[in-house]
Amino acid sequence: MHAQEPIREYLENVIELLERHKLVEELMQRQRMPRHELVENLVHKQNKVEFQRLLDQLSSSVIANILEALPIDDGQIIWQLIRDDRKEEVRHEISETIRTEFIIEIKPRNRSMTIRVFDLHEGRLRQIPIETKEDLANANPIWIDLVMPEDEQISWARDIFGVNLPNPKELTDLESSARFYVEDNGEVHLHSDFLLDRKDESRNVAVAFVLNQSTLFSVRNKELPVFRLQRLRARTEFGTVSEAKDVLLDLYAAEVEYSANALEAVYTELEAVGQQVFRSHMTDDEAANILAAIAEEEDLNGRIRRNVLDTRRALSFLMRARLLSDAQHNEVREILRDIDSLDGHTAFLFNKINFQMDATVGFINVNQNKDLKRLTIISVVFMPLNLLAGVGGMSEFTMMTAGLPWPIAYGSFAMGLVITGWITFAGLRFFENRKIKKTNLMDYKIK
Repeated sequence: MHAQEPIREYLENVIELLERHKLVEELMQRQRMPRHELVENLVHKQNKVEFQRLLDQLSSSVIANILEALPIDDGQIIWQLIRDDRKEEVRHEISETIRTEFIIEIKPRNRSMTIRVFDLHEGRLRQIPIETKEDLANANPIWIDLVMPEDEQISWARDIFGVNLPNPKELTDLESSARFYVEDNGEVHLHSDFLLDRKDESRNVAVAFVLNQSTLFSVRNKELPVFRLQRLRARTEFGTVSEAKDVLLDLYAAEVEYSANALEAVYTELEAVGQQVFRSHMTDDEAANILAAIAEEEDLNGRIRRNVLDTRRALSFLMRARLLSDAQHNEVREILRDIDSLDGHTAFLFNKINFQMDATVGFINVNQNKDLKRLTIISVVFMPLNLLAGVGGMSEFTMMTAGLPWPIAYGSFAMGLVITGWITFAGLRFFENRKIKKTNLMDYKIK
């Protein structure tokens, strides 16, 4: 009884600090003041120091009891504030049921390498902390996800599971026949493209899947939003996964959903571009910027189309290979229906992109025609002036004006050139306005 009293006291102190931390954070988010970020950082640092000062006074077992007593979200805050050199001790004191809850993403020893191992726990995916080869050998994984794995991690999988994983650097430029196949030992290999769409980067990333008995292996050289989304859903939703092939199908379904969201972004961007295109006037610089934006959206639309085509081929291969159950067949059919709807959207977007591009190029042609028109008017105005100037430079003109002083003669000649040019310009404007009025009259009669 007496042993529980200090723990209860420490727990109350931790809860008090947590409430203060949340209150300060909420107030800082509501208020807008000069140098807001600097003030917020100072407040967070102060709270962090108070938390760590309290945690340093507690033993590992007491901290473990506090983590088990707190809600998981509050426990995550405390876990992040524990010093790294003490986390391993605290982890061993925590009960097995919630131990993995405080290791959402295991930090790799090398940032270029990440290995995540998941097993099935109470109908949900649960990440298992893997730091050594022995940890992997003792696990019963349903999914092993590797991002830029080192040779050591690939050898772990080969020695423990007998699976030969491809090098993530060699996943591109594969022949069609080498993308989907079944080995003699029953291993299923699939190489698919997954979309990566960011503001500063948009490309397709090759991912290799290997189905080895009851375990799914995924290998790639880039972290992808689809995989993060799948890990989040599988940890929070109950009963969505029962075996490795469910994880694979969920990844493909999430990829189709991600592609659909990317298409919606293309729609939004093209609507913004369309408001600029359908204007009465557009400069050449504006047209160049619009063409660049349209070309970027066309490239993304093409990547999405290629991506969903690759997903369709992978799902069709799984159905033809008779690897799926009846329920999984139905799920694949639903995914294929979604892909068919995306095909229609991508085709529509291609037409919309071509229309906007043609309209923008039309504005550029109109601007060029206006420039040519101005040059033509100038040429027509100066044509009679050139003729008269040639006459004025002849010896006959000097003979004709022999009785006049040369300033009067050439001044009158220059005035005559100006009048002739003005008459020519006025005549061109008269015929142009007459043509415009005639066209408007015909349009009015037609209406």
